[in-house]
Amino acid sequence: MNAKEISLEEKQVKPIVDQLNDLLANYHVHYQKLRGCHWNVKGSHFFTLHVKFEELYVNAQITIDELAERILTLGKPPHSTFSEYLKVSQIKEINTVGMKDTDMVLSIMDDFSTLIEMEREIMSTTADAGDDGTNDLINKFMQFKEKNNWMLRSFIGKN
Repeated sequence: MNAKEISLEEKQVKPIVDQLNDLLANYHVHYQKLRGCHWNVKGSHFFTLHVKFEELYVNAQITIDELAERILTLGKPPHSTFSEYLKVSQIKEINTVGMKDTDMVLSIMDDFSTLIEMEREIMSTTADAGDDGTNDLINKFMQFKEKNNWMLRSFIGKN
């Protein structure tokens, strides 16, 4: 398949795919961080956060799949190794064992901010290229994180 099949120019698709692969890498590290938070959360907020972290990692897993499929739709291969993800990801791994529950929340909020910033940049690129399909997809991802970042800020009293 080539980009022409979906009415996009090849020269416009490459920067979009590069940005999507960077986002995909960041989502993989973010996903694993959420899993670690889910597994290792302790304390008086256990029941609330255990469920919330699971909701967030399930959403991240779906997002990862949709990102990879969009990259393939654009006619390119998605990154698919952890060495690639770790090399390009702005989001860094953390050890969640023994981590305070509110520090977990703050770390996830930082991830959300990083991902939202990346998504805004992608939406600018896709708008310039006329790639409404990618733009709509990324906008949906961003809205989910914006809402959940607000909820997490409220949870820890940072409003």
